Order: sequence, then structure tokens, then C-alpha cells
Amino acid sequence: MQPPPPSLSFSLARARAHTRPENKRGCCSPAMSKERKKRMVAENQIQEYLTMAEVLEELKRMKAIGLPIIAINLVGYLKGMVSVVFMGRLGRLELAGGALAVGFTNITGYSVLAGLAMGMEPICSQAFGSRNLPLAARTLRRTILMLLAASVPIAMLWINLQAVMLALHQDPDVARVAARYCRFALPDLAANSLLHPVRIYLRSKGMPRPLMWCLSLAFALHVPLTAVLSSALGVAGVAIATFITNFDTIIFLLAYVTYAGIPDDPIYAPPPPLPTSAPSKPTAEWASLLRLALPSCLGVCLEWWWYELMTMASGYLSKPHVTLATSAIVIQTTSLMYTLPVTLSASVSARVGNELGAGRPRRARAAAAAAMGLAVFGSCLALLWTILGREAWGRVFTEDVEVLELTKTVLPVIGLCELANCPQTTGCGVLRGSARPAVGAVINLYSFYLVGAPVAIVLAFGLDWGFVGLCLGLLAAQVVCAISVTSVAFHTDWDSEASKALHLVGTGEVLLEGPKDMAQEESGILTQVFC
Repeated sequence: MQPPPPSLSFSLARARAHTRPENKRGCCSPAMSKERKKRMVAENQIQEYLTMAEVLEELKRMKAIGLPIIAINLVGYLKGMVSVVFMGRLGRLELAGGALAVGFTNITGYSVLAGLAMGMEPICSQAFGSRNLPLAARTLRRTILMLLAASVPIAMLWINLQAVMLALHQDPDVARVAARYCRFALPDLAANSLLHPVRIYLRSKGMPRPLMWCLSLAFALHVPLTAVLSSALGVAGVAIATFITNFDTIIFLLAYVTYAGIPDDPIYAPPPPLPTSAPSKPTAEWASLLRLALPSCLGVCLEWWWYELMTMASGYLSKPHVTLATSAIVIQTTSLMYTLPVTLSASVSARVGNELGAGRPRRARAAAAAAMGLAVFGSCLALLWTILGREAWGRVFTEDVEVLELTKTVLPVIGLCELANCPQTTGCGVLRGSARPAVGAVINLYSFYLVGAPVAIVLAFGLDWGFVGLCLGLLAAQVVCAISVTSVAFHTDWDSEASKALHLVGTGEVLLEGPKDMAQEESGILTQVFC
């Protein structure tokens, strides 16, 4: 049951928790006069609007988290490109089968694991903010177990990929190559079941830098490893190299923690511990994790699946070899541009969760405002890039005249999509940090499937606009999604969300923030990776 919206008496109770003269951490003085209480509330009301200094200070904090995360995302993008390049060198059949397998594994496996893992993000980020370290550690272990359990039915589906593809009337040779890739990619399910939770755990602590170095080292080994294994084993070697690289990342990370330790970052200073309730029963904690993980998974899958359905629909248009090739270029383009919004989303989720867990709703609001401002700026840059570079970018992938012409036509539309996608993805990070993934899932459902899909079908097939119509359907979905998500984020009751955070990760009193409190050094927590 969610707590009611904050009232005047609730605000006064929080003021008492923060303003005791003899204790800077909080706890009120019983002798506080009514006039002083009113003066404190009035002071907080004066600070209703964020100042530029607060937003700029938050930008500095997000920079410390965001730069390593964007490096991590770029390395992940390059790793996928390396796999595609080496599959292409094996031949047309191997490239077709590998592409089919990659699409199938994304839809049925990786999207599910990534979505389920996001359920731990609000719990861990808020737990670190409230100094409830045991809860964060338990959530990490439970998420790993949950992902390993989810991998079992996924593995069964991957093993039977060839039968599934033949039932869908796919080319037998292509289905055979795809099935071979999937069989050798099975260990990657276990690798991702470990890597996704550890990545979110570190990000929630505001310390993604160790993962950045470990992932970069693993990627440096990935290129020669893929070259050797693909030449010896074909498409199976590409799959083997992928899961070996993921396991290498985990091994390097554990070695880093064991031998180098995790030094304290001077940017972060431990916050005063908030009062916490007695440990929850394991059943209740599992229920909280599943209640967040399932809608998170649904929201991720709905968006991922829409892009795969768009690729499939391209094959039913006239000149499918042109539209499918253009679709592949578009997917690569959006994946590259997605590194910025997904970085902002991850950063703001961690910052919002930390501050809500620490009982500082004003700082959470400042984090959301700073991230949304960066999102608007980044989306404008993406639009400008797709317009100015629409001719040169296509030549990176192909020299086919028809494909280049269609790519040049649709790239500005994709830029407009990014104009909406960047704020939308960042806003979803705000929702995750405040433990509201169900809201994002509902928005994705009606935006992509009740708006975007019908528009795409009507324009592409009804009005015969072809692939441009599919891209305009994506634009319609992104615009509706962006408007909905930003509206929800803008109308957030941050005091209420801070109260809910303390119900999720421990009970205590929310701190009433004034201008002096906002000038203090940022709080965070840096401890060893595994408690």
C-alpha cells in the first residue's frame, strides 16, 4: 500500500527530523516552537524551484557516473559489430544465419534477462542511499538466482531453434546455421545472468569505473579471439568468443576487487545512516524484487520486440533485399545513437534512487532535471548528425545504390525519432530510480503497439509508403512515449516518492532539505563490491 501524499503535518515531522540544533544529522528538539516550524516550512517553499547552481552541481555528479557508463555502452556496441563483421567474412549463408540467430536470441533471451535484471535497480540504488547494504547484497544474489532460473526455459527454446524456424518456413540452410550459433551460445545465458546484476549493482553504487576497465580489457582480447575461433569453427566460433569475453569480464572484475580493492572516490561522502526497520522476511523481499522485475522485463521486451518486428515487416515490402539491408543499417544507427540516452537513463536511475533512499527528494528532483536537460541537448545533436551525415553514413555499410538512396531518405526520420527517444529513455530512468517500472511498461505498450504499430502498418502497406512508412510508425510511437514519460516525470511528487523509498528499503524519516542542505557535498557510498 502506498503512503498518502505529504501533508503539512508530515512536512513538519520531517522538519523536526532534520533541524535539531545539537545534532546535525537530524532528530528534532521537542522544545521547537510553532513559529520556528512555520518558518522552516516557509523557507522550504521558497525553494520550490530548482536553482541553476543545484542543476550544475548535479551535472558534475552525473558526469562522474555517466562517462564510464557511456564507455561501457560503446564497448558493448563495438563488440556486437565485431561479431557481425566476422560472420560476414564467413560468407552470405553464415551472415544470414548468424543475423537470424542474433535476432532470435535478442528477442527470446537477452531482452528477458536484461529486463528482469533491471528490477534490482531501484532496490539497490535506494538501499545504497539509505545505507541498507545487506539488502543490496541480498538483492544482488537473488537477482542472479532469478536470471539463472529464467535461463533454463530460454535454453530449451534455443536448443529447438531449428525446428521453430522450419515451422515458420525459414530457409533450411539458414535455419541450420542459426541453430548451430544458438547451441554454442548457451553458456552466454549464464554469463549474462552474472554480468547484468553485477553491472547494475556497481552502477547503483555510483562506481561503474571498475567495470569499464574490465570490459575494455576483455574487448581487447575479444577481437583476436573472434578472429581465431571464427576461422576455425565458423559461426560457432563467433558465439563461443562472445560468451568467453563475457566470462572474461566477470573474472577480471573479481580479480580487480580481490587484489586492487575499491578505493573511495573523493566525489562521494557517506551519508548519515537513516533508521532502518527490522530485516524483512525473505518472502517479502522476493516479492518486492519480482514486483519490480516483471514490469521492468515487460517494458524492455516491448521496445526491443518492436524493432525486431519492424525488421521482419521489412521483408514483406517490395524489393525486400533493399528494405532488409536498409533496416540493418537503421538498427546499427539507432544502436549507436542509443548509447547516449541509455547512459543518461542509467545515470539518472542511480542518482534518483540514491537520493530518494537517502531521504533527499530535492536532490532526486535536481538529478532528474539535469538528466532531462542533457537528453534534450543530446537528441538535438543526434538529429543534426543524421541530417548532415545521411549520405556518408550509408557508405560505411554498403555501396548498393538503392540501399544508399533509401538510407539517405529515412535517416532524417530516424533523427526525429531520436529527438523523442532520448528524453523518453532518460525519463524511463527516472521512473526506474523511483521504483515505478510498471508505469513505463504501460506507456511502452500503448505507445508502440496501440499507436506505433497501426501507424506503421497503414503507412507502409495501406498507403504503400514502404520502409519510410515503417520509420514514421516508429516516430509516432516515440513521440507518444516521450510525451507520456516526460509528463509523468515532470508531475512527480518527490516527497511522496522519498517516503515510498523508505518503505521499500527501510523505514525512517525523510529529511527536509533547505538551501544549506543542498550546498553540502554529495552523498554516496563506496564499499567493496560484494558485502
